[in-house]
Amino acid sequence: MTDTVLDRLLRYVMIDTQSDPESMAQPSTEKQKNLARVLVDELLAMGLSDSHMDEHGNVYATLPANTGKPVPVICFCSHMDTAPDFTGTGVKPQVLRNYRGGDIVLPGDTSRVIRVAEHPDLNDQIGHDIVTTDGTTLLGADDKAGVAEIMTAMRHFVDNPDIPHGTVKVLFTTDEEIGRGADKVDLKKLGAAFGYTMDGGKVGEIENETFSADGVDIAITGVSMHPGTAKDVMENAIKIAADIVARLPKDQAPETTDGRQGFIHPTDISGAMDAAHLKFIIRDFDVKGLHEKEALLEGIAQDVMKAYPGSSMTFKVREQYRNMKEVLDRHPDVIANLEEAVRRVGLTPVTASIRGGTDGSRLSFMGLPCPNIYTGGHAYHSPLEWVSVQDMEVSVKTIVELVKVWEERA
Repeated sequence: MTDTVLDRLLRYVMIDTQSDPESMAQPSTEKQKNLARVLVDELLAMGLSDSHMDEHGNVYATLPANTGKPVPVICFCSHMDTAPDFTGTGVKPQVLRNYRGGDIVLPGDTSRVIRVAEHPDLNDQIGHDIVTTDGTTLLGADDKAGVAEIMTAMRHFVDNPDIPHGTVKVLFTTDEEIGRGADKVDLKKLGAAFGYTMDGGKVGEIENETFSADGVDIAITGVSMHPGTAKDVMENAIKIAADIVARLPKDQAPETTDGRQGFIHPTDISGAMDAAHLKFIIRDFDVKGLHEKEALLEGIAQDVMKAYPGSSMTFKVREQYRNMKEVLDRHPDVIANLEEAVRRVGLTPVTASIRGGTDGSRLSFMGLPCPNIYTGGHAYHSPLEWVSVQDMEVSVKTIVELVKVWEERA
């Protein structure tokens, strides 16, 4: 077993850990525990003697303090599952050494090309070693790059006991990609005051803000009838659902918004003549905007239903997560210490907003203020996913410097 961040990433991505949004269990897939067991064994081998996996697949471990200062306990967190958006079975990672520029053709499916025109950050990677897949799966750097970086940083502290540090907690979660990553985390057992998720992208970017997010389920009951005698009687639930989708505002969709604009996004449609089901995710940085979009969607659905007097509809909203900036603004040291660590590794910290969410969103509102740190990954959730080894090494150094900053400023 080797301990470089690249070796760890290559080891972890070949373990299939995709989560399943249709499963109500946690973890939603038992295979996530396969990676959890590997990580527990590696942590124990390092000497983090309390390392263990709980019944939900979450991994906990402690790097004990070696300083007499009263340093707040901090936690580093990454998720083990990969997104269900594209297959993660049979990942074949490729390492392109000393990247010289230009488009990257993926060998397993040459129709898939990481084009510089679509991935301009490649221009900053000349001379780097780039990890991709062969094009037939996603890579899983989201978030196994973060896992590898935390593991490598813990190894660094174990191998360098002369570096003074406070107590550091390690947390690896399941099911983050389906919005449940923090559901079964035991914060009392974790015992941290502040946390950092390693789940970001471009190096230098600190993410202290996320979308606020809700899910909406619309269930439609239509009027089924034999098509030969359906005149003036049938009310086809499929067509009702299609009418709702057709009326969605085109300027409030993921494909037409950016920056701080929110959206209404249909994620699933299913059904038959007698009944249909629509699923949506609603996103906005402001809760007021979130509720406005939900009211707009409900109004569209109710207006469509007027044309189908024999049919009925239910409209249910489920809270998913909220913008973590609301919590982080009350704990300025969490960001200030991180910014100092970023400067120490030679980067200029840039505060950014995530057009999405992380475990840090939920953890912040559960009582663990938790911004997001870059991992170096790009093009997540797709077969074009890639990550720079050198950027991952910078992320490892950022963890190390951040732990040192907390000890120095205690």
